[in-house]
Amino acid sequence: MGSELTTGQSVAGALLIAVVLSALHLAAPRIRRLPGVPEAATGSFAGGLAVAYVFLHLLPEVAEGNEAVGEALGQVFRPTPLSDLGIFLVALTGFTVFYGLERLADRAGGSAPVRADPDRPAGAPAGVYRLHLASFMVYNALITYTMALRLRTGVAFAVLFTVAMGLHFVLTDRGLEERYPRQFSTGGRLALAAALIGGWVVSALFAPSSVLAVALLTALLAGSVLLNVFKEEIPSGRRSSFAWFVVGLVLYAGLLALVTAAGE
Repeated sequence: MGSELTTGQSVAGALLIAVVLSALHLAAPRIRRLPGVPEAATGSFAGGLAVAYVFLHLLPEVAEGNEAVGEALGQVFRPTPLSDLGIFLVALTGFTVFYGLERLADRAGGSAPVRADPDRPAGAPAGVYRLHLASFMVYNALITYTMALRLRTGVAFAVLFTVAMGLHFVLTDRGLEERYPRQFSTGGRLALAAALIGGWVVSALFAPSSVLAVALLTALLAGSVLLNVFKEEIPSGRRSSFAWFVVGLVLYAGLLALVTAAGE
């Protein structure tokens, strides 16, 4: 669906979205524990939306970005089948970096407990926690840094992206709270919310104008989202509900189909 937003309107809209996402980050524990709604339902519903977003929106977006990468590489050397994989190698890098951080946290402090215990010693060393938190801050900043451009290319898709990412934060919040019960609760959420606003500030001052740069950043984000979605929702040990997972998946897929059909 096209959009006729001006640059100023898209920047203002991106700020509104950044504020909404920040609020969702801070409210994630309350969202997971809505009165009368099992935590497994809210977490799995959010997971279903996020998985549908990854397969039906994010991965096709990465594939489209491969054209921009191919054109840029074609100006430097003769295109080869390997160069056609450039954008996917960036996505794989994002996946690998976040997986490496997860393994580092596991080795430093042990696997996360099934349920956070305030009386349990903070497992991982402070340095590991700060590194892990910093990676999620970059992750969040990338989301809002590219938001103004998303709004200019399609308001409806940008809104769906916001919904998927906002509920995805419910999953990442659960994982970080369980792994770092003390450190994360005292300032981690606030830092992640601030990173969202920070990403918008950087985009307002230094707007992403290169299609190639945006394609690479989107691919890097895609790899990170892939790992975090599957890590938080798929493992059988998690508190989850397959029925609510399917509800979220089907709902988001249906909304995306409607928006796509309306834009044709």
